[in-house]
Amino acid sequence: MRTYAEGVAQVTDADFGAEVLDSALPVLVKFTAEWCGPCRQLNPVLGAIASEEAERLRIVEIDVDRNPGTTLRYGVLATPTLMVFRAGEPVKSLVGARPKRRLLAELEDVLVRAVP
Repeated sequence: MRTYAEGVAQVTDADFGAEVLDSALPVLVKFTAEWCGPCRQLNPVLGAIASEEAERLRIVEIDVDRNPGTTLRYGVLATPTLMVFRAGEPVKSLVGARPKRRLLAELEDVLVRAVP
């Protein structure tokens, strides 16, 4: 049985353009697979970041086995791959699970700054 991170939407090859490329916010895409243990380890991390950073970052995931078109288009060779898209373009790619604090530090340069 597949478990998803709370607050993390599922996307497919069919809606990737509308959900990710056309987003006003930066989007972190988790390229994942049901059989991937490190991908499951990231679920609570991404769920927490999705709720805490909802105004600055959107988080979605795409299953690499069910959506080979998007996976091939962006050259994803390992899971989990975390790829950040801004204005329709990939701007950062990270491979592997990591703790929340480290992931937030690595994402800081791509998060939208809150306007005071």
